Amino acid sequence: MTELAARLLYFAASVFARLPWPWLRTLADGIAWLWQRMDARTSKVVARNITLAYPEQLPGQRAALHAGVLHGTARQALETLRMWTRPHAQNLAAIRQSQGVDLFDAAIASGRGVIVAAPHYGNWELLNQWLAAHTPLAILYAPPESAIGEAFLNRVRANAAEPGRVTQVRAEGPAIRQLIKRLKDGGVVGILPDQQPKLGDGEFAPFFGRPALTMTLLPRLAQRTGAVVLFAYCERIGELPDGRDPAFALRFEPAPDAIADADPAVGVAALNAAVERIARRDPGQYQWTYKRWSIPPPPGTLGNPYWPDCYPRRLQRRVEHADPSLARSEPDA
Repeated sequence: MTELAARLLYFAASVFARLPWPWLRTLADGIAWLWQRMDARTSKVVARNITLAYPEQLPGQRAALHAGVLHGTARQALETLRMWTRPHAQNLAAIRQSQGVDLFDAAIASGRGVIVAAPHYGNWELLNQWLAAHTPLAILYAPPESAIGEAFLNRVRANAAEPGRVTQVRAEGPAIRQLIKRLKDGGVVGILPDQQPKLGDGEFAPFFGRPALTMTLLPRLAQRTGAVVLFAYCERIGELPDGRDPAFALRFEPAPDAIADADPAVGVAALNAAVERIARRDPGQYQWTYKRWSIPPPPGTLGNPYWPDCYPRRLQRRVEHADPSLARSEPDA
């Protein structure tokens, strides 16, 4: 039943994504306007993140960035539906610039294994497709809560090239062993490095000047395997001349040496600094809809900056009913 539902969802997405890009772009802009107009939770999270990340900005600057992020987020969602359901050669034709591909080729040729750190910037699904077109690839992912959603995700990502080209690895206990083996065999692993891990699976390090719980997995893999770490992203640079698709630049950058430091605190600090530098290139292309600072550092004096207004009202009522004292520092749900 789950697979059938995922196939039907894929079919619906395919039909929808056949609409011309100018239509989808206009629809995305309408969605962004509604988010802002209705003060939707997505809009609230973006506004809170901008306040946390750019405290020095004036109110007018924050308002402009807030609107830009919402428009970019909505466009990226519809853009990704097209990329998931179209021939990937057609998607890859939208990459009109490239930088640092020689670093990637040299890293593979070294035989040391390659960790591609892909922040939530630009369109990371297009990056996945480019990588899969060039080499067998293992992607670490956090599974959605919905079984149908996970089946759909597996379906669209497994089609990145011929069957078996992409291996999706759930971010769970056995994942580390699988990734270590692949890297020691000289393989390529893709990781989204700015996902907030569970307590106990990360270290706190500054991110835009505020402590953020950060994964230690990537620095540990780099330290244990000696793999080459590269940051990569597909950055929007406008639209193709005919206006039918967005245009992108593919960029690879070397990671700082400190990312593989034996001290996890040093590794995660280097990781966050690199992600922040990329996000600051064009803040409107970064995923500010994610509650990146929802888990406060011990002893938790900072609290959860998203609580309560960035959470569903039903969750607020449940927490306040169970223990009103939790309302100021409820962890992410």
